[in-house]
Amino acid sequence: MLNSEGVSPHQSLRSTTVRPIGVYQLAGLATDQTHLLAVDTIRGYFLAIDPTTNNTTILNPDNVEDWLDAVGLSIWQDTVWFAQGQTVFWCDRQTLQPTLFVDLPYPIDGVAVWESTVYITCQKSGYIHIYDRHTAKLRNKLPQPGVGIENLTVTQDALWVCDRTEQTVYCLDKDTGEIQLSALTPFVSPTAITLYAPTADAEPICYVAYADEEPYIRDDPNNADSPYQLTFRDRTFIHPLNIDHHPEQHYTRSNGYLVELSYAEELLPLDSVTINQVEWRIALPSDTLRQKVRHVEPIGHPFTIEEQAGQKVAVFKFDQLKPNQGGLIGWRAVVEMYSLKYQLTPAHVETSPPLSEAMQQKYLVDDDELKMDTETIIAAAKAAVGTETNVLRKMLRIRNYVYDRLSYGIQPKIDTPDVALERGVASCGEYVGVLLALARLNGIACRTIGRYKCPQHSELKNLPLEPEFNHVWLEFYVPGIGWLPMESNVDDVIDRGPYPERFFMGLAWYHTEIGKGISFEKMKAADKPEDVTLGDLAINHIRFRILDELLPQASEVAAD
Repeated sequence: MLNSEGVSPHQSLRSTTVRPIGVYQLAGLATDQTHLLAVDTIRGYFLAIDPTTNNTTILNPDNVEDWLDAVGLSIWQDTVWFAQGQTVFWCDRQTLQPTLFVDLPYPIDGVAVWESTVYITCQKSGYIHIYDRHTAKLRNKLPQPGVGIENLTVTQDALWVCDRTEQTVYCLDKDTGEIQLSALTPFVSPTAITLYAPTADAEPICYVAYADEEPYIRDDPNNADSPYQLTFRDRTFIHPLNIDHHPEQHYTRSNGYLVELSYAEELLPLDSVTINQVEWRIALPSDTLRQKVRHVEPIGHPFTIEEQAGQKVAVFKFDQLKPNQGGLIGWRAVVEMYSLKYQLTPAHVETSPPLSEAMQQKYLVDDDELKMDTETIIAAAKAAVGTETNVLRKMLRIRNYVYDRLSYGIQPKIDTPDVALERGVASCGEYVGVLLALARLNGIACRTIGRYKCPQHSELKNLPLEPEFNHVWLEFYVPGIGWLPMESNVDDVIDRGPYPERFFMGLAWYHTEIGKGISFEKMKAADKPEDVTLGDLAINHIRFRILDELLPQASEVAAD
């Protein structure tokens, strides 16, 4: 049966957020193939949720205290499994009275059961502990795939793990723990995972629960002087994770969004200046493995499109710009933007061919005040890598070395890498500069990419969203594989590590790739004074609008 828009109910579920009623923090998720089942760790509720209506039923109304602080949830036949603190419990589905299964010396984060096997995750131990369901004896341990608090579910074929810090879902081999794929989630703080198939012949939907706090403006009528106050409230919901896995190419795309992006320069000169024969160039969004430009059109003034190093650029031309002349120039683009995560190990690149001479000449040089000839940067490049030769291990060691020595902070201007490294505090652009310098000195071709990130409010469709800052990250090149993305500073979230690797060879849907490997914006004129910059002539306006959610399988995007 199809709805009025020609979409089956099952297909509609793949882009519909489930918002249970009266819940605070979901920390466990399962299914009985009729409902989604969940635990609210704050209230102690064991819940049945209809994903088509959001109707929510508390299944343990008489013993919610027994379930307070419950995390993890698994259903096996007529039993229910969950954890509290350092203990795993099971109970009969009819009585829901918890019975102790096993105690661990660490806080437990997740439980999953399949036939005679119980899987238990513990961030503090760093392992997934595997127990015999009948004897409660430890059989084996598998290393956790990420660094954060992890929840899991299990099927006949695989273990599925979601990591709260990594913002990632992993599919693991049940016996070896080998990662089969990893996919970035569209929201932060994933807390639980399950696979739901409403009918026997339906393809399962991977549902992920999220829980965090959101800021909001509270109206306080008792405070006449300041009636509006910024405060926080709990936010928890369930959303399908849609996965498009390409094992031969070692990457996975996940949930995407159709986004309208506008970039415009408002002519607002600081000084009275006349310039002639003006050519103003602004890079356009790129077509990449995770991003497809559907449409682009001018704002304020017509442009022509030129190609520069494989990238498209909007070119605006003026015979003359006069003092105090008003105007807008820019573009509006409609872009498909997906999350992308590569699953490559050092073994995959152990036999990579050497970097070509052309790549060395272009991407191993100091072409942007990287200070690669200074004692500070030369010493750091040696210390970061040591004797490592594998390109992936080298790049990861460089990233971790930089994260150990820098903390994020917005600076009044971009300093050179030697200054930023000695200061110990850096903006995203300064992180990129240090990473570029150390990588290039170690023979790794890399380049700057980025420009803006869409505000992460995918639920606010068709509303104007304006980013506070621009943003840059980088790409590094592996011969035989291609360009791989790496965030600048975003994963530097744990003092002295271990650092998450969500954006090491990965980008979330809200990253906008514009003008890869070329300057974002340039202006030249026949008589432009040397001391006049773009910032002296115009002020920019950036606006995003999220139009729709996209399934990654439904669209083909360009190869990188």
